[in-house]
Amino acid sequence: MVEHGRRHYGAGPGGPGRGGPGGPERSGDPARQSWPGDPAGEAATGDRRSLVRPYTVTGGRTRPRYDLAIEALVSAAPYPPRDVTTLTPEYRAIIDLCRSWRSVAEVSALLRLPLGVTRVLIADMAHEGLLRLHQARPADAQPDVRLLERVLSGLRKL
Repeated sequence: MVEHGRRHYGAGPGGPGRGGPGGPERSGDPARQSWPGDPAGEAATGDRRSLVRPYTVTGGRTRPRYDLAIEALVSAAPYPPRDVTTLTPEYRAIIDLCRSWRSVAEVSALLRLPLGVTRVLIADMAHEGLLRLHQARPADAQPDVRLLERVLSGLRKL
C-alpha cells in the first residue's frame, strides 16, 4: 500500500515488508524505490535516501530479539535456510555486506541506517538463520577481573 509517497510494511516471513499474499505494493515510480546499500538505486537517484521511514523497516519494533552489542561481529550464514532473492532489499544488503565479518556498527554506517534499526534487522536475521552472531560474551556478563587487573597494572606502568 502506498500512501502519500510512503510505503507501509508488515513484518512477515522473509523480513519486514514480506507480508505474503495481499502484502505491500510497491510504487511504480523507480525514483521512489531507492534502498540503502542498493547500488542500482543510488545510481538512479543520486544520494537521495529511501522514502521509507526507518521504523517501518522493522515493522515498528525498536528492540532487537537479542541483546546485541554494537561491536559484535556478524557474518552471513554459509548456507542460508531459504532463497535470498525473496528477501527484502535491506536483508539482501546486509547479507551482501556480511559475506566477510563486520561489526553491527559498521553495517549500520555502510547502509546509512540508524543503529537501532540495524540491530533489530540483524537480530531478526540471526533468528531466521540468515546471519551468524559472533559475540565474546553476553552483554550483561561481568568482565574478567584478571583481565581488568592486568590492564590496570599496565596503565600504572605508563
